[in-house]
Amino acid sequence: MRKRIKPPVVLVFFSLIGLLLIIANIYGNSVTSAQLASAKKEIPVATSTSTSTEESSSTETETFVLNPIIDLSGWQLPSEIDYDTLSQNISGAIVRVFGGSGITEDNNAASNNGVDKSFKTHIKEFQKRDVPVAVYAYTMGTSVEEMKEEAQIFYKNASPYNPTYYWIDVEEKTMDDMDAGVQAFLKELKRLGAEKVGIYIGTYFMEEHGISTDNFDAVWIPTYGSDSGYYESAPETTMDYDLHQYTSQGYINGFDGALDLNQIAVTKDTKETYEKLFGSVDKKSSK
Repeated sequence: MRKRIKPPVVLVFFSLIGLLLIIANIYGNSVTSAQLASAKKEIPVATSTSTSTEESSSTETETFVLNPIIDLSGWQLPSEIDYDTLSQNISGAIVRVFGGSGITEDNNAASNNGVDKSFKTHIKEFQKRDVPVAVYAYTMGTSVEEMKEEAQIFYKNASPYNPTYYWIDVEEKTMDDMDAGVQAFLKELKRLGAEKVGIYIGTYFMEEHGISTDNFDAVWIPTYGSDSGYYESAPETTMDYDLHQYTSQGYINGFDGALDLNQIAVTKDTKETYEKLFGSVDKKSSK
């Protein structure tokens, strides 16, 4: 037969157990509170600086809209152009000033000394409407000396209008050593005072005739695809270029005929390269 436990002993026993549980619970809560406090100190404080920067950059990117860049010459007669409308639909114009020294007298686009017959009107009308204007010369020199003479005529006629860029258009083989002629044209322009000189050239023509683009400040290449009038694809080249002429059959309100359309190379930062070729966007917007 078991010995009977007295009630007071049982009461004291269970009271001690309950007290121990209460003490353990208090200690556990205290440790948890300390851990939470320590964790809170490690949480990084969020600021609006990065958000503001991102929003600012996003806004700046969204406000820069690049319309087509056109190039034109005396073949696009001023009398057939609505400059007000055309200017609202383009981001820049590259105007031919010199058409080559082999021009015939019956050419209605250029004089027999090679100077484009419409370049002055084109430049003045676009600049009047705050369209940035660059200029180009179509080279036809048959010797180094002729190339230099063409550069002199080009610069003399173009420089009074302060173009954003000078371009040398090289499309035809006119002398045995084409690179020597092109480099002579470039050096003469630089000597005369042209600070920014680019070259317009097809990649196949460049490779076929060993023409170097290393000394030029910018490169402009034509690749048309099916020449549909629309941008179809980026040029298949590893060449470092800035401007892409993507069609000769583009149509823009303000002129009923076909136009050459160009855009900044997809491999380059659009705004940065545009400003390199045509000047600061901020300056234009502040006018």
